[in-house]
Amino acid sequence: MPSLPLSDAEATPKDITNKKHKAKKTKNQSITEPILHSNPEDGVSGKKKKTKKRKASDLEAMTIDETSSDLDENNNKMKKKKKKSKSEEPSLMQQEQELEREKRKDDPNAVSKFRISVSLREKLKAKGIESLFPIQAMTFDTILDGSDLVGRARTGQGKTLAFVLPILESLTNGPAKASRKIGYGRPPSVLVLLPTRELACQVHADFEVYGGAMGLTSCCLYGGAPYQSQEIKLKRGVDIVIGTPGRVKDHIERENIDLSQLKFRVLDEADEMLRMGFVEDVELILGKVENVSKVQTLLFSATLPDWVKHIAGKFLKPDKKTADLVGNTKMKASTNVRHIVLPCTSAARSQLIPDIIRCYSSGGRTIIFTETKESASQLAGMLPGARALHGDIQQAQREVTLSGFRSGKFMALVATNVAARGLDINDVQLIIQCEPPRDVEAYIHRSGRTGRAGNTGVAVMLYDPKRSNISKIERESGVKFEHISAPQPDDIAKAVGGEAAEMITQVSDSVIPAFKPAAEELLNSSGLSVVELLAKALAKAVGYTEIKKRSLLTSMENYVTLLLEIGRPIFTPSFAYGVLRRFLPEEKVEAVKGLSLTADGNGVVFDVPAEDLDTYLTGQENASNVSLEVLKTLPRLQQRDQSRGGRFGDGGGRSGFGDRSGGNRFSGGRGGGGGGRNGRFSNDRFSNGGGRGRSNWGGKRW
Repeated sequence: MPSLPLSDAEATPKDITNKKHKAKKTKNQSITEPILHSNPEDGVSGKKKKTKKRKASDLEAMTIDETSSDLDENNNKMKKKKKKSKSEEPSLMQQEQELEREKRKDDPNAVSKFRISVSLREKLKAKGIESLFPIQAMTFDTILDGSDLVGRARTGQGKTLAFVLPILESLTNGPAKASRKIGYGRPPSVLVLLPTRELACQVHADFEVYGGAMGLTSCCLYGGAPYQSQEIKLKRGVDIVIGTPGRVKDHIERENIDLSQLKFRVLDEADEMLRMGFVEDVELILGKVENVSKVQTLLFSATLPDWVKHIAGKFLKPDKKTADLVGNTKMKASTNVRHIVLPCTSAARSQLIPDIIRCYSSGGRTIIFTETKESASQLAGMLPGARALHGDIQQAQREVTLSGFRSGKFMALVATNVAARGLDINDVQLIIQCEPPRDVEAYIHRSGRTGRAGNTGVAVMLYDPKRSNISKIERESGVKFEHISAPQPDDIAKAVGGEAAEMITQVSDSVIPAFKPAAEELLNSSGLSVVELLAKALAKAVGYTEIKKRSLLTSMENYVTLLLEIGRPIFTPSFAYGVLRRFLPEEKVEAVKGLSLTADGNGVVFDVPAEDLDTYLTGQENASNVSLEVLKTLPRLQQRDQSRGGRFGDGGGRSGFGDRSGGNRFSGGRGGGGGGRNGRFSNDRFSNGGGRGRSNWGGKRW
């Protein structure tokens, strides 16, 4: 019998609650139906529908507080999810790092793409090296696979690591590992020869850094250091010997070095060994290796003169490989360097060089090259904060000097060619050569001390227009020189003004109250404006109490450069002096400095004292067809060709008649001819010769 509905009075609290739930369900049925009943096309079974109904019923049984609590929890979860999503968004730095990683994946020279062990990769990464330079990438597999090699690249392109990395890998993980001797007293497996002590020390430092991480030891042998400490290291046993030919030869003769177990022999900067006279020593050392078939020979050089080619043919295997990044291109010097030439007499160097440093060093280090040891010492003494480096300085002091230069204790180094090769010093921004070097290779390697490892730099070469010939260097090195004149006051102010302004703005505001009364008094008493006083303060802050004008021709202070033209060619300096004597007193003519013919042959340039400028300019009014003007830029000048016969040689004669390239009646200078002292005429009228007497011109008079 069905039970009757209970009245509210008869019902228990539980019954009342159930009754309310049923009423609520009936009221909300139209809302819950679409949720509880799936579309027949969805393929949901009746069992699943029942399950959904049951879940809906459970939800309906929830109290309002429970439902509210769940909603809050869901909201919190959503907020946390959004917050997490936002925090997981990569930062700008992370995005840049990811892009860099992607870029390295596409880099064919990335370190990760070569057979380089983990420990060596970590060392390279610590040094900031993520990719190999072209010469390193080109030669790595060749060396590691055991081939002899001739490597040629412009200076500053990483030739040292090109042999250091594969040699280390071969000794520890490659072909040379099995036969390498170990233990106390072991003979070396590697011999590296270098032309200078400084370069030997630098290469030794690289082997210490990278080889040390792989458990290999090395020693450095060079002159000027005690024999005893070197002998002790050799007796204990080392894996790698680095040294200069002279000291290595001495140790061989003393029987301190056993080359019988050698796996690698390396000649670095081979062309410089030729220039420095190490030919016999190098050939003797290479000849001490008896079993050549078991030794891998590597030769690296920036240029390949005949002796280097001879060494390669004599001591390297016939199937040797070649890695040449220079080829037949005309440009031999670094392409990352701005090459500048600037006229300057020897008397003006010490005054001019500080201004060049101010304008072109960009706050970096400067190396100044001189031709002699004496001039290096003298110039270093004249330049504030500079140090000298040359062969007469004791080796210990040279090492201290280089260490101080590298660390930034001083920013200018004055050196002879002892520093021209192989020195890899960070942040050398400027090279100054006090005069053109004797050979083109010297210019290439000196200028190559800057613009290294992909950086940029500036190389300034000073020259005397009357004595120097820079066209030979320009022609043979492939360099296109930028001709400039001495820095003028505006140039100096532009270069150092920003530096001075920064120095002043960095002064703490706490000093203002103390110095304000003095500043106000100075402003009231000086008669200058605030801007004018500040300009003086800026100049003083960087060490300038006076900026003197310099001549464009000789760079001498308080001289002005003038151009003389007469409406027709001027063939000789003596003719130009004759023109000047037509309208100037003799003492003013004698005061002229550095008179030189212009390259077009239409005028001459010369310097006069600035205080006498008006005398020269007004004097021209007394001569017809004479033009005399103050120059703002220096024109190209005729140059003496030192390569053709000296004083009276072809193209380099003291006077120079007509077309300097030959073809006119008189050409090639006063002597013209074929390079002999008596070569009087040349080309058209007389054939090239050089023998004594007018009748002996290469066998022909006409």
